[in-house]
Amino acid sequence: MAASSGIRGAPIFAGLLLSALTFAPLVVKIDPNVNVILTACLTVYIGCYRSVKPTPPSETMSSEHAMRFPLVGSAMLLSLFLLFKFLSKDLVNAVLTSYFFVLGIIAFSATLLPSIKRFLPNQWNDHLISWRFPHFQSAVVEFTKSQIIAAIPGAFFCVWYAKRKHWLANNILGIAFCIQGIEMLSLGSFRTGAILLAGLFVYDIFWVFFTPVMVSVAKSFDAPIKLLFPTSDAARPFSMLGLGDIVIPGIFVALALRFDASRGKENRYFKSAFSGYTVGLIVTIIVMNWFQAAQPALLYIVPGVIGFVAVHCLWNGEVKQLLEFDESKTEADSGSSSTSQDEVANTDKKEE
Repeated sequence: MAASSGIRGAPIFAGLLLSALTFAPLVVKIDPNVNVILTACLTVYIGCYRSVKPTPPSETMSSEHAMRFPLVGSAMLLSLFLLFKFLSKDLVNAVLTSYFFVLGIIAFSATLLPSIKRFLPNQWNDHLISWRFPHFQSAVVEFTKSQIIAAIPGAFFCVWYAKRKHWLANNILGIAFCIQGIEMLSLGSFRTGAILLAGLFVYDIFWVFFTPVMVSVAKSFDAPIKLLFPTSDAARPFSMLGLGDIVIPGIFVALALRFDASRGKENRYFKSAFSGYTVGLIVTIIVMNWFQAAQPALLYIVPGVIGFVAVHCLWNGEVKQLLEFDESKTEADSGSSSTSQDEVANTDKKEE
């Protein structure tokens, strides 16, 4: 899958808009509902385009993993709820802050890396440095000088977040987590994506509507697992959107974009999936304001994303092609093809 120059350049303008929107509430009043929609959609858009590379994303989910994901997520959510209930909230958040401090450096530096690499020598970008842990020689960490440079502002930023816990720092780290998640994770196929989204559709409804667990953890969890949008309401100073409501549908939308790219088509199904995400998010905001209560965003986003793509492929008569698309097979085919080409080249050299 070759990434065209158009695809490579697409996130630049969106990135500038997202940066401006993130900092804007510091100087001007922005309606939190509009802020939620634009921030989430721009983050998904950027993550999707960054996921289009010569090879598929490094982590591919299987159908079995997709089936287990809601159960694993439920166990983790319930565990956090019990920790906050029976242990000191400050203690739990201190441990979680340390954990997210390390993750934040990695995610923030990885998000900055493509921009930083443009200004550094090629040798710094390509030459890998191997470092072994002193007492665990089998554990090897590989990195480039460019990654070290990108990690420096990431470290300073995460120190600021750990000390201040400012909503701006929280949002920047949250956006970095979302972009990296969408960029690095692959559903592999639309079948797996449908299984995952259907499972999390039920998961979100159950934990929001039938228990106080989801809302309680979201309010207690003082870490960048949610985006915060300032409001003018003193009783409710922030509107919140969980990162899962961006990343989970985002990796499905990204799969649609890579499906289009693999066929050399203009962004047909990406437009459908992205439109479905946008409509689902808008409906979530409308219902939330109508009932003045927290809503499971995936209840509206999942039907939007899957529904828009399903109707589009039925209209085009391309259901079979869409369901047969499998990135793991695409990667294997491209790898075997390049191997065959190398073998032919070597044979030609020997004949000469």
